Amino acid sequence: QVQLVESGGGLVQAGGSLRLSCAASGRTFSGYAMGWFRQAPGKEREFVAVISGGDTSIYYTYYSGSVKGRFTISRDNLKNTVYLEMNSLKPEDTAIYYCAARTVPLTSTSGSTYAYWGQGTQVTVSS
Repeated sequence: QVQLVESGGGLVQAGGSLRLSCAASGRTFSGYAMGWFRQAPGKEREFVAVISGGDTSIYYTYYSGSVKGRFTISRDNLKNTVYLEMNSLKPEDTAIYYCAARTVPLTSTSGSTYAYWGQGTQVTVSS
């Protein structure tokens, strides 16, 4: 069983930055692909970013078109933590952000392929 705990959300003005963290329990964290998703009020959950897993120094990342160039996903396997650095934030980035883990190292943009989810952290961007 893997537990995921997000932190770092908050209120920020448009153009500002936030860094989300997701701390994971479990000894096999390094082997999991890790993703970030978000859900805005009245909208469906959407993919944000993913980073591959594995015992390697090279990780593959993939971003949704709406955040590419502004957000950066990274991981620290020694700390069992994945990060989402968010820059140039826009009001439309306002949502609850969820961290999720697959049980394989390959990336996926489909939430249904993720086995574990955190409780979410609220990000609010004011105009």
